[in-house]
Order: sequence, then C-alpha cells, then structure tokens
Amino acid sequence: MSRSAHPAGPRHADVLPEGHYSAPPADLNTLDPKVWAQTVTRTPDGVVSVGGIDVKALAEEFGTPAYFVDEADFRARARAWRTAFGQDADVFYAGKAFLSRAVVRWLHEEGLNLDVCSGGELATALSAGMPADRIAFHGNNKSESEIRRAVEAGVGRIVLDSFQEIVRVAHIAQSLGTRQRVQIRVTVGVEAHTHEFIATAHEDQKFGIPLAGGQAAEAVRRALKLDGLELIGIHSHIGSQIFDTSGFEVAAHRVVGLLKQIRDEHGVELPEIDLGGGLGIAYTSDDDPREPHEIAKALTEIVNRECDTAKLRAPRISVEPGRAIVGPTAFTLYEVGTIKPLDGLRTYVSVDGGMSDNIRTALYDAEYSVALVSRTSDAEPMLARVVGKHCESGDIVVRDAFLPADLAPGDLIAVPATGAYCRSMASNYNHVLRPPVVAVNDGEARVIVRRETEEDLLRLDVG
Repeated sequence: MSRSAHPAGPRHADVLPEGHYSAPPADLNTLDPKVWAQTVTRTPDGVVSVGGIDVKALAEEFGTPAYFVDEADFRARARAWRTAFGQDADVFYAGKAFLSRAVVRWLHEEGLNLDVCSGGELATALSAGMPADRIAFHGNNKSESEIRRAVEAGVGRIVLDSFQEIVRVAHIAQSLGTRQRVQIRVTVGVEAHTHEFIATAHEDQKFGIPLAGGQAAEAVRRALKLDGLELIGIHSHIGSQIFDTSGFEVAAHRVVGLLKQIRDEHGVELPEIDLGGGLGIAYTSDDDPREPHEIAKALTEIVNRECDTAKLRAPRISVEPGRAIVGPTAFTLYEVGTIKPLDGLRTYVSVDGGMSDNIRTALYDAEYSVALVSRTSDAEPMLARVVGKHCESGDIVVRDAFLPADLAPGDLIAVPATGAYCRSMASNYNHVLRPPVVAVNDGEARVIVRRETEEDLLRLDVG
C-alpha cells in the first residue's frame, strides 16, 4: 500500500498543524549520528544495519518489536566516561536506566562501578559478578530486608535518604557487627530544566533530605553519632536529561557549603561528594549533548573552585551516568501494521509495540526520532504519528515525525535512543509480551534478555 493511495494528510511544511517537530529533513534516508548508535549505517541496498547485521535479518531471527543494543557503542561510551574522570574520581553506572547480567559484565570489564536502587537490581549485580564494594545502593524507601542484604554483601556505599533510614541502616549494620559506609542524599533547592517528574533537587519531592531549615545538617549530626555508620560523603542529584552544567554549579556551591559547616562544627572533612547523573542525550537532531570529557572538566573545576573558596580539601567526585551511556546505544525495531491518514492533520502509523515497550512519550511527553530502516525511499515526507497497538488513546511512541509518504504495512521502522528506561519501564499492559533485548557486536547477535512468552504470563497467574 503506497501513500499515493491515501491522498489525505499534510505533506508540506506550509500546511502542517502545530506540533512537536521541526521542518521536514532534506533527506529522510540520512541517519543522524547524534541519535543513532555508532555502528548503525545503511547497507548499499538501503537497509539499515547495526554491528554488521541488517535489520531485516535481525527481524527475521528475533522478531519485532525488539530492542537492539550496539555492544561496541556501549563499551566505548563506558570507557569514555571512565577515561574522562580518571583515577581520582568514581563513575557509577545508574542501573535503573537498563540493567541485565550482560550489562553488569560489560561494566565490570570496562572498570565502572554500579548504582542500584532495589533488591532486584542488587541481585542482578551480584549474580553477574560485580564486586560488592563497587556497588552503591540507592532509593528513598529501602526495606529492611534490602538493607540487610546490601550490608551482608558488603556494598561499597548506601545512600541514606531519610532520618528513619539513618537509624535503620545503623541498627542493621551494628547487628551484623560491621560499620556501613554511607552518604547522605541532600536536596539542594536546584530545579533542573526538565520535566516535573524527573527534576529531583527542589524541596517539594520525595528524594533526599533538604538543606533548607538545617535538616541536612541535622542528618549529618545523627549519622556521625552512630557506631554502625561510616559517613563518607554527601550526595546530590538535580534531575535528568540536562544539557548544561549551570545547575551543577549551584548544587556544588550549596553542597560544599554543607561540607564546610560539617568541618567547622565537627572537625571532620568528608572525603567524597557525589553529583549524581542526569546528563542528557540526543533523542532528536535538535538535542546537543556534551561529551564526557567536557562534563568531567566542568564538574571537576566547579568542585575544586568551590572547595578552594571554602578552604576545604577537594573531595573525591562521583558521578552516575546511566542514560548517557546506554541510551544512545540501542534502538527499538517495529513492523508497520496499519496506516491511517487524517485529512489536514497527520497520518497515524500503527506498529506492533507501543506504550508497553516505551512509556516515556506518554509519561513525560518525551520526544523521539523515527526512520524507515528496511529500505530507502524517494517519496516526499509526510507528517506522521507513530502509535502502538494498545487500547489507549495515549499510546504514542513518536508524537510527530516525518516518514516517507510511500510507507506501507510490513515496512520496518526504528526508533533510536531507546536504550535507557524503555525496557526498564516496560509493562504487560493489555497482556502484551515484553520485547527481547538483543546485543549486536561485530557480525554476531545474541539475546541478553529474552522475549516474554504467554507461558511466562500464565505462570504468574495462579488463581
């Protein structure tokens, strides 16, 4: 079915409705390297490939929808972060972005540490061989069983998120005859320029202990008095999908102010400061993320300058990139099902996945790119909305994008930059099966998280 059979729907920029898009690109067949993994390219016959394997072959072997991860790209990005910060800082990959045992092994081999925020993430890390002393355990409401397991395993740090947790971790550590290394997460009153639900340093939210009103200082007093705790530093995280370091500068100023207060009151200079993660990636050509070496230089200079002013020894810096490492390394491959042009508006392109494999568009109004990848096309661009197969009007994968007007059922399209949070936040809405995650590297592809089956769903249904 060609687009010429459906003359309705806008094609030209001068008749487009308002929406989340730029003007049509000059060439719909060109893949912007900012939003695609490093080994993604078009073969001479126009089919997109990753890791030396074209998407038609991948779809035939693994089906659609599916997430495909460029392993070489993942490893290169991990090394870039490790190299940028050097031996005098720590890089903790934020496991919430995407975690599997294969990813844990890649991180271990590339010299990164790992940040986890649940018992399940901790179990995955330990089962894949990540040394416990290279694991940080996060979360705003860790259960006693999670804390006990973390302490017993010997995790390198637990990030304390509340007054109750200070006592809880201290009691468990003391009962196990050990002292647990901890940091205190503080909210510094810096609101990153991001969606409300992913801005995490203003006071009116669930994470951390506020600097305002002296609460963070009181948390430090309590932690220093407890025998079961070894307070090693302060943790701050200001949000997600951030493209500049100005927010980090304000956060660092306020955190260093707390370190100075601790020094003056207790005679203790804490040796570590964790600035969190949140650095953005390119989801569309309009996004302009910074390189790891630029970020490392800027953050190090900010902390050193603030410490010089406060007459403090510069603490060891930690950062927690998750999305910035895994996000650009993967794309989701879909098969086009139905095509529905709406006169004067746009064309709805339905695929065989949807909000169950990428909830971010519905949840955060996130923007993505999309491309026809099973062939090239010289057809003019049409404004399209890529939607899923769920019984939900908000089931949108790409809100507004341009696709060739001759797009047809059976074509393969791909959404890049889906390595972070898409599989992690995937669901079984409408009892749809979650897609597999396939690692592709140097002409070989292997499943690292298998596709769910109906037997998996029914096995949990014990009624």
